[in-house]
Amino acid sequence: MSVRRDGRTLLNCLDLSIEAAGFTVIMGPNGAGKSLLLRVLANLIRPDEGQIKWSDIAASRQRAGGVAVVFQKPVLLRRSVLANLEFALAAAGVPKPSRRTRADELLAMAGLQSLSESPARVLSGGEQQRLALVRALASVPQVLLLDEPTASLDPQATRDFEQLAKSIHDSGTKIVMVTHDVGQAHRLADEVVFIHQGQIVEVAPTAHFFENASHPASKAYLEGELYV
Repeated sequence: MSVRRDGRTLLNCLDLSIEAAGFTVIMGPNGAGKSLLLRVLANLIRPDEGQIKWSDIAASRQRAGGVAVVFQKPVLLRRSVLANLEFALAAAGVPKPSRRTRADELLAMAGLQSLSESPARVLSGGEQQRLALVRALASVPQVLLLDEPTASLDPQATRDFEQLAKSIHDSGTKIVMVTHDVGQAHRLADEVVFIHQGQIVEVAPTAHFFENASHPASKAYLEGELYV
């Protein structure tokens, strides 16, 4: 799979198979193509060559194989926390009589019950991200894609988000997350995909990656060195 823009190859002949089990983290230096890859996986950008398949079903604009995405900066409606969830549930086809019950379950999962009537856009950054995360569950996705969701959060908010994400993963939702945070990858990942200059150069179980990274770009990244 390849993506080109303005004569430049941004993702070059990627071949990636993601297992249904495990928490997958995508890592790499700035500009490597991590977020672009996630958007291709989410079917927000179509590759110039190749295709994306989820469970052997080709992704389309109408159906992306039960995939939901949460971005680094949450996109929230100018409505209450509860209304954000109810809107997402309606869009997912949840019958109206069931929406409030399901919304209350999601609020409890995110620890936002006391803020249900607050405007979503006045929440703290961490609260907004937790709302965006549980709102993405409205469609009951099989795969949840997270694009550096804690990049702008403080340590407490990051911990709260990680605990929520791990709980969602443990309940059966596959999570693929982009992060630049080595510690976060240690804490969450079962598998690391390392991308460098638009190419996947290493895929390995987390312990193996951090102890025995084989590609020079991976080694340099983990040692805090530049590799060009």
